[in-house]
Amino acid sequence: VQLQASGGGLVQPGGSLRLSCERSGPNKDYAATAWFRQAPGKEREGVSCIAGRDSTTVYADFVKGRFTISRNNAKNTVYLQMYSLEPEDTAAYYCATLITHRCFGDMTWHASSWGQGTQVTVSS
Repeated sequence: VQLQASGGGLVQPGGSLRLSCERSGPNKDYAATAWFRQAPGKEREGVSCIAGRDSTTVYADFVKGRFTISRNNAKNTVYLQMYSLEPEDTAAYYCATLITHRCFGDMTWHASSWGQGTQVTVSS
């Protein structure tokens, strides 16, 4: 499966962005989809995940209440709506399909496929 991430850009603190992750075909395996991010000099970290069967969602503590993950099956696309962006959110954001259909709450998410990164920069 191929994933195409888009929607990044430059935004002021407090602003919003919506990232999209389009897969090349239907999610026949009902794999979960997750967003990760990596800031310069830091390790990649999980941001949010949506399960493949029942759309259960998991969020990292640092984005709870600010980010929303959702899915449009008809468009084979997963979205990450980001509100109240902070400079600390600046990073390259990556989407990935996981090897499971669940999103584990301890965020031990293992990817089977990765999309290319989309850069999010939060700065005044």
